[in-house]
Parts: sequence; structure tokens; C-alpha cells
Amino acid sequence: MLRQHGFVSILDLRDVLDVSESTIRRDLEYLEESGEAKRTHGGVFSTGPSNSVKQFGSRKGNWDLKRAVAILAAEQIEDHETILLDGGSTTYELARQLVGRPLQIVTNSLPVANLFASNDMVDLVFLGGFLHHKTGVTLGNYANEMLRSLNVQKAFLSVAGVNERGFYNSNGLLVETERTMMQCADRTIIVADSSKFGRSSLAMLCDWSRVHTLVSDEQLDPHWSKLAEQSQVILKIAAPSVIPPEYQSPTSLPNNVLSINNTLTTSSLS
Repeated sequence: MLRQHGFVSILDLRDVLDVSESTIRRDLEYLEESGEAKRTHGGVFSTGPSNSVKQFGSRKGNWDLKRAVAILAAEQIEDHETILLDGGSTTYELARQLVGRPLQIVTNSLPVANLFASNDMVDLVFLGGFLHHKTGVTLGNYANEMLRSLNVQKAFLSVAGVNERGFYNSNGLLVETERTMMQCADRTIIVADSSKFGRSSLAMLCDWSRVHTLVSDEQLDPHWSKLAEQSQVILKIAAPSVIPPEYQSPTSLPNNVLSINNTLTTSSLS
């Protein structure tokens, strides 16, 4: 029912399934923990895969870290803001955290657009252009031209690699479109779990000076927090309480990082 309708009220579920509300709430809690749904007042939104749109496959590897980063990134967004989400796996997880919130969302990602297609709380703008079938994102001149006519308050971009020179992705056309995304945004926010650091990829997106905020997880090496401070990039790190227990570690934090309200922020920029 969730996948078919996008949103279902608890009363409708009770009537159709002929079970108690307490049973429904327990099942919805399980679905929310597994990433298939997001509860809201009076009902529940679907955040699981659709049969018609290719998703990001099985959530293995660093998906719990990506989710921790996404939860913290969602806290940087105010209701009714206009934001842009690219087609990365971390931004997809961020999109799932935003289901049910009143926002204007611009995206070039079919999976992200599918999450909000039946959600009347979101004004959705989907970018046209060449469809990259492997990733489900639109790229190229049409997408770039449409972006030049838009303005968003915050652009959330995911990357394939981060090193001392800057930020990278693996597709040249994608990087060209992401650069245009940065130009139409008041702030560029990179969301990247700690496994992406110390790596490069085919195409360089930008250097550190072009980024306003970087969101990562508590396994990030202190070297990168120092580089963020030197580059005047606001660094926000998901606190250990956000990350599932299996990923928590007693890793000490550098002196210039402070824990504030479930986030970690470089002290010189907080």
C-alpha cells in the first residue's frame, strides 16, 4: 500500500488490515528502521524502492555511515527552503530523511524524484537532459541550461573522492552538471563518508575553496579536519550517538573539533 500510494494514514491501514493501531505502529517502526518508510503525524510515507525506478541496490559497505551523514545533513535544512540534491547514494539517503517535510527540491536524480513524486508537501523540480541509465541521473547541456535559470539556497552534492587538491567524481559529464549546480546555489554542501577521503577519481569537481560546508562521519582522520579549517570550510561530523553501535569507536578528536548539539564542528568556524 505504501509503495502504491506513497502515503497512507494509520486509520486506513487499520481498516484495510483489520488489526490494532498498536500492531500497525510496531510494524511501521520496523519499516522505518529498515529504511522502507518514514512516519509522520497521522500516517506514514514510503521511502523504499519502487518497482519502476532503479535504486541503489543492496545497502552494503558504508551505508550506515552514509545514513549517519545524511541525518546530520538533513539537520542543516530549514522547512520551506529551496535545495538541490544530486544523484549520489549519500544524497539519496539524505532525500529519504526529508520525506514528509515542506520543501522545494530540485534534482537530476530519478530515484530522488521518485521519492517525492506523490508527496504534496514538496514542490519538485526535475531537471531534463541526457539520462545516464547506470545511475539514473540527467546530465548534459539541457540539464545545465535549466540549472542556469534557477537559484537554490543549498546544493547538496556527493563525491567519489576527496584529497588535498579537492573533490572528484567519476564521470566528466556529471562533474560539468555539478559545477553548474554549484553556480546556481548560495551554498555548496558536500556530503561524503570517511571512506571517500584520500582518494581521487577521473574528473575534479572543485578545490576546497569552492565548498561552504563538508558533512562526514566520526571516523574521519584528523588530517582532514585541519585541512578544512585551513580552507575555511565548515566541517560537520555526525556524532557517535547518530552512528550505529557497530561503527562507533573510541577514536580521539583533534583539538579544533567541538561536539555541539549532536554535531561536531571545527571550533574556528562554528
